[in-house]
Amino acid sequence: MADMFDYLTWRGDIPFSQVPPGPVDSLIFCTLSYIEFNGIAPETPYQWITLEQAAAKLLVDPLAPKKVRVEKDLELLAVAASCPRFQKVGLCFYRDIFIREEDTQFAAMTFYLDDGSAFLAFRGTDKTLVGWREDFNMTFLDSIPAQRLAKQYVLEFSAASRAPIHLGGHSKGGNLAIYAAAKVPDAVQDQILGVYNHDGPGFTEKILTESGYLNIVPKIHTYVPQSSVFGMLLEREEPHTIIRSRAIGLLQHDPYTWEMMGGGFIEEAKFTADSRFLDRTFKTWLAGMTTGERYQFFDTLFDLLMTEDASRPLDIFKPQNLKAYIQSLTTDGNARRIIGSELENLIQSAKAVQLVDEELKKDQ
Repeated sequence: MADMFDYLTWRGDIPFSQVPPGPVDSLIFCTLSYIEFNGIAPETPYQWITLEQAAAKLLVDPLAPKKVRVEKDLELLAVAASCPRFQKVGLCFYRDIFIREEDTQFAAMTFYLDDGSAFLAFRGTDKTLVGWREDFNMTFLDSIPAQRLAKQYVLEFSAASRAPIHLGGHSKGGNLAIYAAAKVPDAVQDQILGVYNHDGPGFTEKILTESGYLNIVPKIHTYVPQSSVFGMLLEREEPHTIIRSRAIGLLQHDPYTWEMMGGGFIEEAKFTADSRFLDRTFKTWLAGMTTGERYQFFDTLFDLLMTEDASRPLDIFKPQNLKAYIQSLTTDGNARRIIGSELENLIQSAKAVQLVDEELKKDQ
């Protein structure tokens, strides 16, 4: 059950100039993008520090554990920064934007490789409710603030450098990478070598029919674990590769559980039954809602959840917040009606999908 750490042991001594970046390298860059390099990585694409230098500064910071998504991110940084393949990679063009009032959570960074190319990595959903709210906004908006910021980020980099570009991200970051690649002009698309989407959600139908998206599809590499939930949200036209994870269910979204061999992932033939069931249930539910109803439901839900004491998903389960939610639903009949109605529709969607599955089994 090899993972990214094993990969760094196997191939960490091979420079990118000898073996170009591949799927696992992409996942490593995308996972490192979750680390907060504020005050360490230069904010412009014109100057950079090495990953080795960045690690030396961050790892001695007593606040480092608060600057990562999970503790393993620090371990990955330390290991990557100590091996020849990654230690001299240039880190720059760091950007981190969080605007609660505008439902905006965006972060990106650029890695300059010794083969002359650059990897632009977009951070996925962070640990804030704003980040989660922005994700669900994708179900009723053709674009969200983070997507537009991702496009601008690529345009700014392209204006500053003609280096060949790789784009990538994990979770929402994968969606941002594809969106940016699809929305930039043809000349910038020509500069893009590949786009790596690691279990990121899809798009609305409008995006999927645009020429910019269709032009970039041959360069997109999408990877989703066999029990994927996040990566199956919404729709996509690009092909995807199903990969093996040692975790179960939702926990497969964690890139540290993905299994690999050589420079690639271990592939699976199909999704698990649970993943297929959840995918069809969620899509059936969304299909039964108008754009306005989607907006109304998710807006009402997150307005309820985002109290003064709740800024992160785990805060939802604090006793004082659970009490506040109950009080709000008791006094706000409109919110109770909207949330209750759509949750009932979700249950009915699940029952309908289950019924279809049972009928298919009878026919076999």
